[in-house]
Amino acid sequence: MQQLNGGRAFLPCLKAEVSSAEYDEGPAFASVLVDCPGATAAYTYQIPRGWRVQGGDVVEVPFGSQVVRGIVLEVLAVLPPSVDPQGLRSLLEVVDQQLFPKDYWALLEQIATYYCTPLIQVVRTALPPGVLGRSQRRVRLRPPQGIPPLSEQGQHLLRFLQTKGSGDYSVRYLQQQLPKVQRALKELERLGLVETYLAAAASQQPKRQQAVVLLNSEGKTLTQRQRQILRYLQQQGRDCWLQEVLKATGTTPQTLHRLAAKGYIAIVQQQHCRTEQGIAVTPDRPKTLTPAQATALHVISKHLDCAQTFLLHGVTGSGKTEVYLQVIAQCLGRGRSALLLVPEIGLTPQLTDRVRARFGERLLVYHSGLSEGERYDTWRLTLMPEPRVIIGTRSAVLLPLVGLGLIILDEEHDSGYKQDQPQPCYHARTVAQWRSRQQQCPLILGTATPALSTWQAAQEGQIHLLSLPQRIHAAPLPPITIVDMRQELHRGNRSMLSRPLQEALENLQGQQAILFVPRRGHSTFVSCRSCGTVIYCPHCSVSLTGHLFGEEMEVLRCHYCNYTQRVPQRCPSCGSPYLKPFGGGTQRVVRELNRLFPQLRVLRFDSDTTQRKGAHRQLLTQFAAGEADVMVGTQMLTKGIDLPQVALVGILAADSLLHLPDYQAAERTFQILTQVAGRSGRGAHPGQVILQTYVPDHPVITAVKAYDWDSFATRELSSRAPLGYPPYAQLVLLRLSSPDPEDVAATAQAIAQHLQRLDAVSQGDWEVLGPAPAAIAKIAGRYRWQILLKGQSLQTCGLSQALIHLKAECPRSTRLSIDVDPLNFL
Repeated sequence: MQQLNGGRAFLPCLKAEVSSAEYDEGPAFASVLVDCPGATAAYTYQIPRGWRVQGGDVVEVPFGSQVVRGIVLEVLAVLPPSVDPQGLRSLLEVVDQQLFPKDYWALLEQIATYYCTPLIQVVRTALPPGVLGRSQRRVRLRPPQGIPPLSEQGQHLLRFLQTKGSGDYSVRYLQQQLPKVQRALKELERLGLVETYLAAAASQQPKRQQAVVLLNSEGKTLTQRQRQILRYLQQQGRDCWLQEVLKATGTTPQTLHRLAAKGYIAIVQQQHCRTEQGIAVTPDRPKTLTPAQATALHVISKHLDCAQTFLLHGVTGSGKTEVYLQVIAQCLGRGRSALLLVPEIGLTPQLTDRVRARFGERLLVYHSGLSEGERYDTWRLTLMPEPRVIIGTRSAVLLPLVGLGLIILDEEHDSGYKQDQPQPCYHARTVAQWRSRQQQCPLILGTATPALSTWQAAQEGQIHLLSLPQRIHAAPLPPITIVDMRQELHRGNRSMLSRPLQEALENLQGQQAILFVPRRGHSTFVSCRSCGTVIYCPHCSVSLTGHLFGEEMEVLRCHYCNYTQRVPQRCPSCGSPYLKPFGGGTQRVVRELNRLFPQLRVLRFDSDTTQRKGAHRQLLTQFAAGEADVMVGTQMLTKGIDLPQVALVGILAADSLLHLPDYQAAERTFQILTQVAGRSGRGAHPGQVILQTYVPDHPVITAVKAYDWDSFATRELSSRAPLGYPPYAQLVLLRLSSPDPEDVAATAQAIAQHLQRLDAVSQGDWEVLGPAPAAIAKIAGRYRWQILLKGQSLQTCGLSQALIHLKAECPRSTRLSIDVDPLNFL
């Protein structure tokens, strides 16, 4: 019978079947990497006779007093000499099979080594949620048999279990809810009032739905409605979901069951593959390429069987996406799959729709916003050899992907490709380069503003540079007008909006505008005008940001730990009622627009307004449909937006990006400002950009005005070379945190001294900078210190293993995170 999966390939078996085909001849053993904190080595277990187990299987094993899951690294015919046969334990269950192709382990081991992370932590990051997990010790009430005298804590625990739900809870939950619960639990267990047990980790299960299978379409006893149903099934040419048939034919379940009773159809349970379906789109056809696009496509096409990296450097609106799509079509034609990575999937609905319009049901989407079932089923589909297009965020670069033939990073410069926490702190671009070499397939890095490391590699010939210097139809880039806000203030304009920007907004004439603001919220901080006190987060070393609800500023919020409080009526230091908000975010800009231009319809596009699933798409759809005149937003506006009606872009508070304590501040500012400027003038009407600044003569501002990437990159690289900053050296950032400020400071000093004794440091190949408190010294109640390592090559100096072992030097209260090639230094 044809397997049904909503037009997609049927999933492999989700539950392993025990087979007696392989190990009847004698004992066999499995080397298992267990998922348990502190366990980094592989452990040997006996495979029960008759079981079929192979490398890459997910198994359940006893580990101490727990039951945990792990990955079989290899099957052994002989017990290793170091393992005591008397203490050998057996596998308990095979949970999942064949989740890893053979060459996939090499990639995971490379990630673990380079990013100084235990292999099991890399595996945990790569796998979809719900595959690994450990057993949970739980407590449940036993049938009542009279209650003997109890201690006060025992009585409290017993009442809690009797009055709350089912009386069955995890020990961890009870420890969180009740003080000193361990002693009370032992008391109740000794008296036979409760029992504890190990609950196995929950597994992902296949979703099953009722499907309708056509068996016979001809018969004399059929009613007109029944003939209509059979005709519909015949036209579909496949099995159909029961709910789909009910909706399409307007029939009832009873009618279908009568047809089944007559033998015309069968109603069966089938697995339903949970994948992100998106919205319905109109099929698309390849577009005619410009000469520059055609040249780029031709060059890439000649290297579809090579591990060649390309930098597709094209100005905004030059048609990079069409080049991607036509290369992907060639890859699919060769029977191989393509992986298209984007910085944030929620911000790129237009790109997702374009790919779906071109390739239909061959598209899969993978990102953290999907349900656990959707991520699990998508993972399993990538193990099948059917050629597909996978679009996803940085985590998608870790998909196993059988038959991978092409990798594309759109907006390759974006910091969203770098994971800061938890470890491994990997960069999707680096992993993509490894996969390109492993699979012998091309890697395309597309952007208008490359990362300087990528640009330097292209200049040195390590990456093939392809250029798209003009927009489609030779449309000009929008001119950028620089407004000196010092002069605006001198002329008496105290508004956030300069007079040139106000005039441009008044003259939109049916066109649309985007206003870019670096921060969300209403005000950057709230300060007392009497004593100067700034209201800070009690858990972090940052000021609280003011947020509007309705017309009044009601809430102060920390953007690091999400602590919130109401705006106080009086200053907490001096009691003065004169508290004033300072600085500006998206909410304040929206309020100013409503005051100055009540006739304009305004949308706000930031992380506060896009928290709901699908909110990004909804806001962009509203704006594209002309339901608003102005969209005010943060850096989200720089990614994945192609709106032909946008004729004006206003950039507010651009200077705040320039003055961050980070050697990359100039690079990021140029990238963000150029990208947001490129949102203007992409349609039939010419665009304009108004950039407000207090430093109009700053080299970054003048380079952005001229769209002069080459000169900016040359100047920025020349300033980094003598200082030994990337790409001329490699950095490793060690982050330490603890609730005790003295403990973390002492640990940081001890680790720095330990590092100074390493050969790579003592011989001068690497330099230790610090330790020092982090720029934000406390986040979520934990004090933070940093140590920066600077050197030439982590891979050739043998430093990785020494860094992994540093965690053993830390007390239990102190966390250590190792960030190789860091992008965030705050």
